[in-house]
Amino acid sequence: MTACLCSATLFMPAALSAQEAAADAAPPSAAPADGKQVYAAADFARFAPKSALDMVREIPGFAIQAADDDRRGFGQASGNILIDGKRISGKANDAEAALGRINASDVVQIEIVDGATLNVPGLSGQVANVITSVDGLSGNFRWSPEFRTRHTEARLLDGEIAVTGRSGHLDYSLSLSNVSARLGNNGPEFALDGSGTLADLRDETLYWYQDTPRAAATFKYETPGGSIANLNLAYARYYFSAHEESLRSFPGVVDRQRDFYDREREWNYEVGGDYDFTLGGGRFKLIGLRRFERSPQRQSAVVVYADGRPDTGTLYERDTDESESILRGEYRWQGGNADWQVSAEGAINTLDTTATLSELDASGVFQPVPLPGATTQIEEERAEVALSYGRSIAPGLTLQGSIGGEYSQLVQSGAGGLSRTFYRPKGFIALAWKASPRLDVSARLERVVGQLNFYDFAASVNVSGGSQNNANPDLRPPQSWDAEIELNRNLGDFGSIKARGYVRLISDVVAQVPIGDTGEAPGNLDSATVLGFDWNSTINFDPLGWKGAKLDLDLSFRRSRLRDPLTGEKLPISDDMAHELIANFRHDVPDTDWAWGVEFRHFRQTAGVRLDQVSQFDTPRGDLGVFVEHKDVAGLTVRAGVSNMLNSIEYLYRTVHAGRRTDPVAFYEERARGIGPIFSFTIRGSV
Repeated sequence: MTACLCSATLFMPAALSAQEAAADAAPPSAAPADGKQVYAAADFARFAPKSALDMVREIPGFAIQAADDDRRGFGQASGNILIDGKRISGKANDAEAALGRINASDVVQIEIVDGATLNVPGLSGQVANVITSVDGLSGNFRWSPEFRTRHTEARLLDGEIAVTGRSGHLDYSLSLSNVSARLGNNGPEFALDGSGTLADLRDETLYWYQDTPRAAATFKYETPGGSIANLNLAYARYYFSAHEESLRSFPGVVDRQRDFYDREREWNYEVGGDYDFTLGGGRFKLIGLRRFERSPQRQSAVVVYADGRPDTGTLYERDTDESESILRGEYRWQGGNADWQVSAEGAINTLDTTATLSELDASGVFQPVPLPGATTQIEEERAEVALSYGRSIAPGLTLQGSIGGEYSQLVQSGAGGLSRTFYRPKGFIALAWKASPRLDVSARLERVVGQLNFYDFAASVNVSGGSQNNANPDLRPPQSWDAEIELNRNLGDFGSIKARGYVRLISDVVAQVPIGDTGEAPGNLDSATVLGFDWNSTINFDPLGWKGAKLDLDLSFRRSRLRDPLTGEKLPISDDMAHELIANFRHDVPDTDWAWGVEFRHFRQTAGVRLDQVSQFDTPRGDLGVFVEHKDVAGLTVRAGVSNMLNSIEYLYRTVHAGRRTDPVAFYEERARGIGPIFSFTIRGSV
């Protein structure tokens, strides 16, 4: 893998080598300061950006890496976005949301630098630091309607409006947004018996509705003495409904109609903040956060028979409260030529869930049936301490490291509840090497403690697929050794390339395990291995004479292996990403406000593996789309596009066994659903 990375980034055409030689000979004042790539706001003028997010998305060879919302507490910094040299505060305040609220006119410049060279423990690889200067009141907005042709209502309420401003020493931003989806598809499904003989024909249609309205506010206050306080507030609702209609008929079998409904009505909030001030010879930051989420959910499936026999059906209802409370302190100082930080963090995570299962009786009334372990309470108390160190160890070579440990106690109430205590080491070591003015190399080795999904402790039912998980109180947090190497090659006027290879050696990996003779649930297996490769590149065609044209290419490949608890064979991790390809071509027509482009996406995941079945989703054709954009329609940027031009079909193949996967096949299902063309519009503006 390392050889592939080096050959891809080190051995470039002779023209590029000559260009680099010229750059190396340039006076220091013409080179980026401290090895940084610096983009001024004017460098993005051709794209007519309305927000900092629009600008970051156009940085050559750079892709926003969101912080993991499911990470344990705050821990070390993650993601690859900084704002004014600081990590983004809060969890709900993700990178894209924070950048989207910053007006493009408030961006001074964007610096691309290796994270290991910064005094922000945890960062490595390519990081974008967005430097801002807020003066007065400004705002931006986006509206993105979408229209589909297959059994789908128009999406009319997707968008965001944000206002940022400054009053004295107070910076603030307010935003209202809605992430909306209106999806649908239809097509045939074929059911075959265990011998592969056709046994049923089904004409199915899916309707999908989702809205996530959200209000958020951030406040930053800087005192004349240099102390900085941040406050983040967010409140959101989540409305989700799905309806799958299945008309079923076959010679010798009574006609039927099966209606599946899935509904969730969630609300959640987050309150968080931090205070950073001078203390002794260094700086101390105190961070706090409180998150809460209530998620009532209901799934049902009812079959109506044409011959008048009683309906049959299943109903599953679950009501869940989740919370997270974190308090963290960080003290950093400079000792000699090194940057030091000591940190301590405490957190309490809870889940309280109650679920019931019912079956339809002959009179048409849902009657409860036993579902042991569906009602449970989980609480995790966790504490960690860490010492971080960073310094330059040679010209162009920077070292950053951290060592620490974690204590956690998991307590589960209810039937079969357990109380367990864990002590786990944590830490990392990272190197950043400025190999040449146009080549950066970074490497990282880290010991990671993973976060459990508390839902896995409780029994649950998937009404749509007809599967069930037993309760399993004996779950342990997974651990892993993560290693990666990243190379960033600046091609000058031709663009940029970033390549990253990584490996994860996981112990106590979470996967489906047997419970009793016939049951199953998420549990722990001894180990798993993950190998991956990411490629992000931007190729500009200006040096070749095609002014304003560029190609962005993002590739991800991942291969995983764990040992099947049934057969002992090695299998990929269930429903894991196998590969993803995103290619975007854009041409900003010179001396006009017009731009056009072509986009292609293809995604494939591994099979979903349970102990009684295997399923595989696939969309082999991928998604091809085109767009046209005008950057000044009364001051607005207006974009229109059409996607799924290849008429992509969503396929599902499912094999269900009579018991375990080692038993004979009970039946097969094969589905093909069309989506149809998708017409989208985006209107962006700023004030």
